[in-house]
Amino acid sequence: METKVNKREQWIKKREYILAAAGNLVGLGNVWRFPYLCYKNGGGVFLLPYIFFAVLCGVPLYLLENTIGQLTQEGAITCWNKLCPVAKGTGYAIMVIQLYSRLYSIVLAWALLYLIYCFRATLPWATCNNPWNTDRCVDLTSANWTAVHSGNLSVNWTSENLTKSSASEFWERGVLSMSGGIDEVGTVKWELLLCLLACWVACYFCIWKGVRSTGKVVYVTAVFPYVMLAILLVRGLTLPGAWQGVVYYLYPEPSRLADLQVWMEACAQVLFSYGVASGTLITLGSYNKVENNCYRDSLWLCVINSCTSFIAGFAVFSALGFMAQAQGIPINMVVNSGPGLAFIAFPQALAMMPLPQLWAVCFFIMLIMLGLDTVFAGLETITSSVIDMFPGTMRRPWRREIFLLLFCSVCFIIQIPLTTQGGVYLFQLVDYYGANGACMLFVSFVECVAVGWAFGAERICDAVEEMTGQRPWFIFILCWRYFTPLICMVCFICSFVDYQPLTFGNYVYPDWAHYLGWAIALSSIVIIPIWAIGKICLTKGSLRQRLLVLWHPVSDHVGHKTTDMNETELTPVSAPLPDMLGIF
Repeated sequence: METKVNKREQWIKKREYILAAAGNLVGLGNVWRFPYLCYKNGGGVFLLPYIFFAVLCGVPLYLLENTIGQLTQEGAITCWNKLCPVAKGTGYAIMVIQLYSRLYSIVLAWALLYLIYCFRATLPWATCNNPWNTDRCVDLTSANWTAVHSGNLSVNWTSENLTKSSASEFWERGVLSMSGGIDEVGTVKWELLLCLLACWVACYFCIWKGVRSTGKVVYVTAVFPYVMLAILLVRGLTLPGAWQGVVYYLYPEPSRLADLQVWMEACAQVLFSYGVASGTLITLGSYNKVENNCYRDSLWLCVINSCTSFIAGFAVFSALGFMAQAQGIPINMVVNSGPGLAFIAFPQALAMMPLPQLWAVCFFIMLIMLGLDTVFAGLETITSSVIDMFPGTMRRPWRREIFLLLFCSVCFIIQIPLTTQGGVYLFQLVDYYGANGACMLFVSFVECVAVGWAFGAERICDAVEEMTGQRPWFIFILCWRYFTPLICMVCFICSFVDYQPLTFGNYVYPDWAHYLGWAIALSSIVIIPIWAIGKICLTKGSLRQRLLVLWHPVSDHVGHKTTDMNETELTPVSAPLPDMLGIF
């Protein structure tokens, strides 16, 4: 008797998709990356390049990928068979980027370990009475809070070389037990390893039943962070010195607009925060009903994402302003980027508030929820892509669950080195090179060329109109064909021109680490041309016929087998080649 093959899933309710998409959009980058970049790159004037790239790159790419998923009802790899087969390497490049991005589960492990410590009578990063502390440690006590109200600021750090905050020592020596560099792996931190295991178990059960389980989980993981962010925002703005932090956050420096680095970081932030070139938008959209209004959804979700990033800055910098006033130091001495902001500066500010355990619990639960959404959305992208490639095998009962269990187990084992004393150096290396802006820029460029030129921008607009009853504005056609691919290619080139070797604080990575980093970065980019060249060589006919067959969707050719969407040895219909292929 033949085993039953399940149909491809769809969202049970529209709000489940909205929550899943919003949870994927609003991640850790909104909390620890955007506020810091805004402060670093000219305050309020940073919003100008951010809005520029959001309008001409972020929103068009978001709508494009959402439409691709809903139109094709396929994952991030097989969708290209129905759009532009020669660009299918884009799907594989996305999978490579997603594999590197799985390392962000270690961030969840860090946050979970902090959360566990929050239930102690005294927050361990607020004192210097711990086994990991050194003589350089500066204690954060309730005396700081008293000093704020009395006007006597008892703590004044004058040199980072002479003192080290208790929050910094907790992060570097208590949580990470950092070694001297990436060459010194050291021992495994067992409490961190157990937290990492717990995070992978949670991610598995969030998506093990597909959108049936994901659709229920997002009611908590997507809504709760907004509640916590609102609470932290209100509390932060009522602290002494809060408005000093807000001024530093948004104080405009128009001269920074002449700096290329500011524009590059704005572009990278838009791509990261909008989640484009990651396949997640295609995957989440593919579970929608064909008649869903993806046009309206995309516009509103993009607005929600940008507004959340902006508002999160007020919550973060109001707390940092309070901490700067309490310590009697300039605010630029308490601002860190990346993990330093989430695991040193902000916890340090929380430790100086009344009821610090309460606010710390709220913050780290919010951090875990933000990261959990992003991690399991990426897992769903990989899982659905594999299932759509082998539907006859993978859609049978329990095949999905078994594959996901094996995949999560392998990912956990591979990430064990991240829990060692040298793990943070490896994390920074893969984070800097593996899922960097250059990779996403190149993938975005190819997507625009494949859909805007091969499939046709007008044609994709027709599809949106047929599905939603609304035709996208003409500006989207111009973006998909001209503005977005041009901006992506220019920024891609500039990312190499403006390349800065990776450093981690005062630590300089060895040469072999940079070579490894470049290999990681190029591993996703080179898949696209290699796949295209390979398919051209393997397809029968003259070069012009091969390009015609691979440039247009499978449905545009006669003699194709509808049961096998991977078939490319087809007889092309009589149709003109695009101008860019006319030279052949």
